[in-house]
Amino acid sequence: MTAVPYVSRLFIYPIKSLDGVEIQSATVLRSGALKGDRQFALTDAAGQVVNGKRHANIQALRAEFDLQAGTISLRNSHTEPNSISQPVTFQIEPEQDALEAWLSEYFGFPVFLRQNLEMGFPDDTLSPGPTIVSTATLEAIATWYPHLTLEEVRARFRTNIEIAGVPAFWEDRLFAEADRTVAFQIGAVRLLGVNPCQRCVVPTRNAKTGIADPGFQKTFVAKRQETLPPWAERSRFNHFYRLAVNTRLAEPHPGAAISIGDPVLLE
Repeated sequence: MTAVPYVSRLFIYPIKSLDGVEIQSATVLRSGALKGDRQFALTDAAGQVVNGKRHANIQALRAEFDLQAGTISLRNSHTEPNSISQPVTFQIEPEQDALEAWLSEYFGFPVFLRQNLEMGFPDDTLSPGPTIVSTATLEAIATWYPHLTLEEVRARFRTNIEIAGVPAFWEDRLFAEADRTVAFQIGAVRLLGVNPCQRCVVPTRNAKTGIADPGFQKTFVAKRQETLPPWAERSRFNHFYRLAVNTRLAEPHPGAAISIGDPVLLE
């Protein structure tokens, strides 16, 4: 009997560029985004997003979210080893001013919290659906770097949905030539796979410190090209620093959800 791919892990990142939360089920918004994913973003006084691309020290912030209570607990992991770094907890919306003040002190410039309930703040606004990768892919990448664990690889690439029951790079089936999409279904939700996600500088750094990992991208590009599966559409790889698949909704699904255990079926 052929195994059916299924959702094995599910993550949202309530504030863009901060730590994620593993969940059991996520409602799909009309935009295609997962409810609560990148719902908030930090910006500077000019309106520029404060993220890992521009500010490596954001990766030294540890954030724990209580989704039901609407709280965030923050801790600076760069605190000296012999001192005690106690997390500071805020109600995200009622205590927004205090949260912004704490973050402004941390970054050394004014920081503001912005909210978008319709789509969040995805990197790709044309394809704001969940990003998808297989667990086997992350496991394979971990073997490329002797000093990295699977959890560290997972934290660096920050994907929403992990698929199990498939070989490494199975998700490369979910995109085609540049003028085409690939339709597939997760549970009751129909999605379109659009393109392999072009990665930024963030995965090249330690996920907990923001310290650069020399040679990470060079190794990744070489190994990604070497292991590109025969089912991948090679024309989408103008370079090989790409991983996971960007998606958008194929059709509206009011109130539909994606949950752990949902089968993933190509159409």
